[in-house]
Amino acid sequence: MPTLITVAPTGAETTKGACPTLPTKLSEVVETARRCEAAGAAMIHLHIRDAEHRPTLDLGRLRAAVAAVRSETDLIVQLSTGGAVTDSFEDRLRVLDADPDSCSLTMGTVNFGDDVFANPWPFVTELYQRTQELRIVPEFELFDLGHVAALHRLLDTYGLPAGGKVHCDLVMGVPGGMPGDAPTLVAAVQALPDVVTSWSATGIGRTTLPVALAALSCGGHLRVGMEDTRSFARGRPVRHNVELVERAAQLAALAQRPPMTTEGARELLNVKPG
Repeated sequence: MPTLITVAPTGAETTKGACPTLPTKLSEVVETARRCEAAGAAMIHLHIRDAEHRPTLDLGRLRAAVAAVRSETDLIVQLSTGGAVTDSFEDRLRVLDADPDSCSLTMGTVNFGDDVFANPWPFVTELYQRTQELRIVPEFELFDLGHVAALHRLLDTYGLPAGGKVHCDLVMGVPGGMPGDAPTLVAAVQALPDVVTSWSATGIGRTTLPVALAALSCGGHLRVGMEDTRSFARGRPVRHNVELVERAAQLAALAQRPPMTTEGARELLNVKPG
């Protein structure tokens, strides 16, 4: 099985001042998308920034980003419905109106460092049913083992997502969530619903490499990017997202699971061309 590599280039937490190389302008995002696709990424997970480089869920900017990335690449375009921890539920639901190929869907509330990333059950179910109506393929974000249990409950109650495939991402190493180590990854994978057809893993910060290696060894896929880590190695910051994608592609090739093409990724997730 080839490896689906997703790049998460920006996120909502890091400021441009703290990381000048973070792609926050639309032109920077598109340049990042092109280079990362050439390096082996098949999907891009997008957070958008405003003219002052602050996180925003402005619908016009979201639509412009989706259109621009589609026009310049064949990547699956996935928008974050998480936004920043301060974003309202209403604004997060409105993200789907930007017509992405896919969206993230976090399966529960989690302590996020010193903040709280709120995802109460009524919001989760409303967002999920909206993805079904709009035929947008969700990626279920699991920050803790309790989120795996919530995924069982959601699928048992509301059925399969658009496209019929169930793809999850284990987000590991967030302070307040599950640790980024191999035993936890194995436990989470063993607890996934039987209807899950594919899963990836994300290691935050210094857990990036341990999680990537564990995921590949267990048959999972990879998400990398400057949203999740700004350090390439001890004392050496990431200079561009493409470095993280290139390293993920090298690891996948060593595991004899080379990077998946965008066509293969669309088949894996049953995502139609935008």
